[in-house]
Amino acid sequence: MSKDEELKQQQDEVEATQATEADTVSEVSPEEEIAGLAAQVESLQQELNDTKDHMLRAAAEAQNVRRRAEADVEKAHKFALEKFARELLPVADSLEKATEALGEVEESQKEGVEMTLKLFQDVLGKFNISQVDPMGKTFDPQYHEAMSMVPNPELPANSVMDVLQKGYTLNGRLLRPAMVVVTTGGSSKKIDETA
Repeated sequence: MSKDEELKQQQDEVEATQATEADTVSEVSPEEEIAGLAAQVESLQQELNDTKDHMLRAAAEAQNVRRRAEADVEKAHKFALEKFARELLPVADSLEKATEALGEVEESQKEGVEMTLKLFQDVLGKFNISQVDPMGKTFDPQYHEAMSMVPNPELPANSVMDVLQKGYTLNGRLLRPAMVVVTTGGSSKKIDETA
């Protein structure tokens, strides 16, 4: 078969296919064709709505993941010093005890220790490490650890009467609670032995 004959044969096949399709199309009424197209449009519209919904949900999830990651990074930066800061707190305690113990000794020694303590507290402050000194305040179990309860009629109940060890926070998060003595208010209650 020559190329011209092949081309003619292919052309005849295409025309036959088109004639068959035309016969098929002509057999369908315009109302049926409109109904079929309407169903197809409705199906495509539903698919489009589903795809939009899926896309919006995926975008919202991606935004939530990004926000969580940013918050985690911020917390990591904010509290990276937590372990190191806890290790420094005994140094602050020792310097405070030293200033209390020096009392009436040579003024220059006491002044030197006080300056060192002030410098150390300033450094802690630069890194948002704050001291919790609850003396005379109401007991707060979130920031204070009660070591004992003592009756004291001069102070209201649940007041901090004495601070055994000051507490510290890092960016508002508790590093170490303050160890305190809490008042019960009045005299100690006697046990009813007659019961």
